[in-house]
Amino acid sequence: MTASIGPSGEAVALWSTPGDLAAVRSTTTQPGWATFPDPRAPRAVAARVSVHAPDATVTTRIARLPVAHPHVQPLPDGRTLIVGARSRWRPDGPDRNAIVYDADGTPVIEQTLGDGIEHVATTRRGEIWVGYFDEGVFGNYGWGDEKSGQPLGEYGLNRFSAGLTRTWHFPSPVDQAWGPISDCYALNVAEETVWTCYYTDFPLVRIRDGELTGRHNDVRGAKALAVGDSRVAFYGGHRGEHDRLAVGVLDAERVHVTGEYRLVQPDGQDLPEATRVVGRGPDLHFLLDDDWLRLAVEDLPAEGAR
Repeated sequence: MTASIGPSGEAVALWSTPGDLAAVRSTTTQPGWATFPDPRAPRAVAARVSVHAPDATVTTRIARLPVAHPHVQPLPDGRTLIVGARSRWRPDGPDRNAIVYDADGTPVIEQTLGDGIEHVATTRRGEIWVGYFDEGVFGNYGWGDEKSGQPLGEYGLNRFSAGLTRTWHFPSPVDQAWGPISDCYALNVAEETVWTCYYTDFPLVRIRDGELTGRHNDVRGAKALAVGDSRVAFYGGHRGEHDRLAVGVLDAERVHVTGEYRLVQPDGQDLPEATRVVGRGPDLHFLLDDDWLRLAVEDLPAEGAR
């Protein structure tokens, strides 16, 4: 179904049978208009979670998984967090699109983390960082009207406890100088430091102990980023730039791009557009098919372009 990278650099994957895959990826096409992902699966499916570091170390069976378009992350004590990307506000309240499972695969907590979820990343202490795309910020699926109030993702980035209680949100523009998050394009969560790059102006913003430090940035549309010491790498971009890698150095005020590259697989083949790319600290991880590739900022050329 999906895969991601945990706080210790481990890969975590969520699996189903081929027959169940359509349920967790279900969509609805409105007459004569667009196709939208469903906020809930039409039926619960059986699933498994595997953790790899890099060899498989843990496998957890889940008897009934009800969410659609899931994100998966590990939590302390062998628990697993699974979050559906969408949540509809209904007359009796919003969909609970976040579920914590214990080491035996039993659900122990269910809660709502909001709609329009683009990124989910946990820390070793069990903190949960959630980044939202524009529909989660401005409202859709019943969020943002008089009944529901402001969307839970209105600030673009939230931090939740392991018990799924919100403990912090990105400050409003009144309280900081880097503008609001309209769409959280890229998010990198290390243990003590979080980096984000977001629409509309794409500043590179560091969050540490709840305080923001920003730098101006000319790289637009990156979907993942990695930061090591004073160097940064941005992966992806707008149409036609899905395999772009922009490398830069940081000073106190700005990102200075030192090189741009087209990234390919080790055998020279193109990276598919569907490749899942996750930044964790100084590393970019690439998850495609059965392969897990890692690229460290320190391994990148200091300058140049090709």
